[in-house]
Amino acid sequence: MEIEIKDKLQSKGNIKIEPFKESIRKTQPHKHLKYFEIIYLYKGSGTHIIDNDTFEIQPPTMFFMRKDQLHCWDITSPPKGYVIILKKDFLEKSVDKELEKLIAQLSNQVCVDVKEYEKINIIFELLVEEVKKSNSYQQTIVEGLLKALFAKTLTTISPIVSNIKTNLPSIFVDFKSLLENEEVIHNSVHFYAEKLNTTPQNLNTICRQAIGVAASKVISEYIIKEAKRLLLYTNLPINEVAYKLDFKDTSHFNKYFKRNTEQTPSQFRNS
Repeated sequence: MEIEIKDKLQSKGNIKIEPFKESIRKTQPHKHLKYFEIIYLYKGSGTHIIDNDTFEIQPPTMFFMRKDQLHCWDITSPPKGYVIILKKDFLEKSVDKELEKLIAQLSNQVCVDVKEYEKINIIFELLVEEVKKSNSYQQTIVEGLLKALFAKTLTTISPIVSNIKTNLPSIFVDFKSLLENEEVIHNSVHFYAEKLNTTPQNLNTICRQAIGVAASKVISEYIIKEAKRLLLYTNLPINEVAYKLDFKDTSHFNKYFKRNTEQTPSQFRNS
């Protein structure tokens, strides 16, 4: 079994905003094709599994799905809400870096409770209308509405789930973007420091300032998350999982996984 990778944009366009399909009830575990997805539900019940966590759907709520995350739905009553799909090149066209910063802050979250949902609904309605239009001001209008939506969401997040750090350094944001968009995650601080035109020492310092851990720890979190997905949702032999994660041999992968999880890959899969 391989993990399904969906492309809801069908390789056309760089943004999509539409009502959440009421026909969606149960889905198989899948990933997305290099885009960031935001799902907002103001009606509905059931569960949403994201990687190893199961979330009760308790509207109004928002889910933030990075391209590296695996998820599936089990919805038990008619859902109402909206979906935003953003590709990286939409942000690259933007001259306003504030939008990218807001998305970086929200992407630290997985699921948040939303307050003042009536106002959030109005912004979504406007976005659905504007994203369909084609004129020279469309990007500016859509960006403005997205900024309003994301800023409003950040101000209404419940303090219980809010651990967002504002004013993240741009190098840290770019570092996270590389980890989320690379086909293979490299277990090397030096590799990413070179890509970011900085030194490993400076990248470590920036990560510690931003979230309190070294760059190597940030990398290991991404590697372990992907390893767990492959162990849980595929029947690939462990040596092939190790190969997919750029480990030279299975023994090194086993030791690395156990050091970070206190279990061997086999123990994790069997449990």
